[in-house]
Amino acid sequence: MLPVALPIGLLTLCIAWSGSLSALSPGPFTAHMSMHMAVVGVAAPLIALGLAGGRWDPVRKLPRLFAPVPASMVELVAVWVWHAPALHHAARHAAAPLLLEQATFLLSGLLVWLAAFGGDASARANRAGSGVLALLLTSMHMTLLGALLALAPRPLYEHAVAALAHASLTPLQDQHLGGAIMLLVGGASYLSGGLWLARILLRDARTQPSHGTLRC
Repeated sequence: MLPVALPIGLLTLCIAWSGSLSALSPGPFTAHMSMHMAVVGVAAPLIALGLAGGRWDPVRKLPRLFAPVPASMVELVAVWVWHAPALHHAARHAAAPLLLEQATFLLSGLLVWLAAFGGDASARANRAGSGVLALLLTSMHMTLLGALLALAPRPLYEHAVAALAHASLTPLQDQHLGGAIMLLVGGASYLSGGLWLARILLRDARTQPSHGTLRC
């Protein structure tokens, strides 16, 4: 448990959502993607690490609901579904879809990070291996979606075309930049978490006392 991580994560979440009302009007895809990445790539891991192993860690009470790999599949579905043009358009033009989108992003992000790092100390070691796999899988699908957005030959979101008619970036450039933000921030965040957890596993394996002696 990292106590300082919780307030920093909550502060990051407040800052990310402070411009949510402006997100209801058509605007740069880059701005919306930045908010998304602040929620899932920064706020969610910090909040989860602040809760992990502590009194308010839900994994300690309901460990079966926090299986790491299934949790990563839940986030995969959430992220890809909300980036479908129709649902993304809805979240940019009405308060209810926007709130549902952001809540889905936050909860699915917390699910993955708590599944990987949460639980009682005695049980965390058993779930750490699947936690590494879950975080690396999430990093891969975040990187893939970011790359698809960054390399798409045409704009996928029609509202951005009208919103950026007089901006310095073209709609396609805006989409490419948003995809790059997802690729770098989202991919790097979950990859770093997986590598950090793998490092902890290796460190614990080296420090465990040897059981038994070798006999000739």
